[in-house]
Amino acid sequence: MKKVLGRVDKIDFPELHLNNIDVKIDTGAYTSAIHCSKIKEVNGKLYCTFESKGHPNFNGKEVIFENYSFTDVKSSNGHRENRYKIKTTAIFFGKSYKINLTLSTRDDMKFPVLIGRQFLKQKFLVDVDLENQSFKHTANEHCHSFA
Repeated sequence: MKKVLGRVDKIDFPELHLNNIDVKIDTGAYTSAIHCSKIKEVNGKLYCTFESKGHPNFNGKEVIFENYSFTDVKSSNGHRENRYKIKTTAIFFGKSYKINLTLSTRDDMKFPVLIGRQFLKQKFLVDVDLENQSFKHTANEHCHSFA
């Protein structure tokens, strides 16, 4: 049975050293994207810094990727952009999922991460009346484990 997500949530990305990150569940987007403030490619490795003034949980740590690719992403206004794509792990409802994320500059956006259909399909349903379903589930599990 598919779990139900709301329109926004707080998710952990352990391999990126990012916890309680605000994500927008975006069924209008095909790909998922994460804000990356600095990206540089050196000797076949991708160096990414996840830092954002508006999002204190983006801690400014640099993460190095040896496996990455490029993909064309079409924005909602029809503009095409070639972006780096990485594969990492996201935690939803206490469970690890592999996720492809394109790297973009989303500093001016309310949510540093968008979760798109490519990831959501065959795993989750989205109820736009709800919020933070995974975060609440995880918080409840932590409360029960101390009882």
